[in-house]
Amino acid sequence: MTMKTSTRQVNGVTIVDCSGRITLGEGSVILRDTVRDLLAKGNKKILLNLADVTYIDSSGIGEMVSAFTTVRNQGSELKLLNLTKKVHDLLQITKLYTVFDVKDDEAAAVKAFS
Repeated sequence: MTMKTSTRQVNGVTIVDCSGRITLGEGSVILRDTVRDLLAKGNKKILLNLADVTYIDSSGIGEMVSAFTTVRNQGSELKLLNLTKKVHDLLQITKLYTVFDVKDDEAAAVKAFS
């Protein structure tokens, strides 16, 4: 199953609903292109909704870190929403859980943007 994304706006925050697998190849490229397109269009507040992401490999993790760094370097914000247990555990193991701003509630996540 390849990764799919759809974007929507809520109170000035761009929510990217991701589903499928973020893996080497197409999945990580889709994530990279989506984030770059949003930044190019001037979206400064990006929330990645990972509720329907079933799997992330090391390449996918690298792409998420890269997206986070790119967003931050442009003075923008990137947060994660609705991690599955698998993805949550993966971020804990890799010590990236403390790097990303992770939220469980969409309304609270939207409010958390400065």
